[in-house]
Amino acid sequence: MTRALMRPGCLIASFALILTGCASHKAIPPSHVPPTLQVSAAVVLTRVLHGSGVQIYECRPSPQGTSQFAWSLQAPAADLADGSGKDVGRHYEGPTWEANDGSKVVGELVARDPGPVPSAVPWLLLRAKSTAGKGMFAKVQFIQRLNTVGGLPPQTGCDPTHVGQRTRVAYSADYYFYSARR
Repeated sequence: MTRALMRPGCLIASFALILTGCASHKAIPPSHVPPTLQVSAAVVLTRVLHGSGVQIYECRPSPQGTSQFAWSLQAPAADLADGSGKDVGRHYEGPTWEANDGSKVVGELVARDPGPVPSAVPWLLLRAKSTAGKGMFAKVQFIQRLNTVGGLPPQTGCDPTHVGQRTRVAYSADYYFYSARR
């Protein structure tokens, strides 16, 4: 370090510039989204959260016939963290995202893509079906689930003797939340 930077006034000014840069940091839209999952230019990315938890499946008779059985998704159960790792909410059945500030958004599926990892749950685009509260999720219009890891149902273990049994499979994903441009 030069002597000029070591002066207390210069250190304080440098620190203030660094803090200003961090405070104005905005969420950066993902660049690797398949065309089917892209959002319109009428919305802007407002938040990116990392979800970590489980996908809950139940063994049920398959829709193709009563002699076949399959694991059926019941709900996710995940904690949501911001970029610094701070817990900001949870993700559960609905699918619902609920922030610690009480706001929530319930989504409905618009499109899906298998994503680049065959052993992970698919990537999704969801539209807000409803919102509640006045916090971070109050004005969300679209949600993308990207960068998934794990979460697929087991390939075995669902048969007539296990109907009704539930299993929890670990997964993680990044959730991108979009609101209307101001």
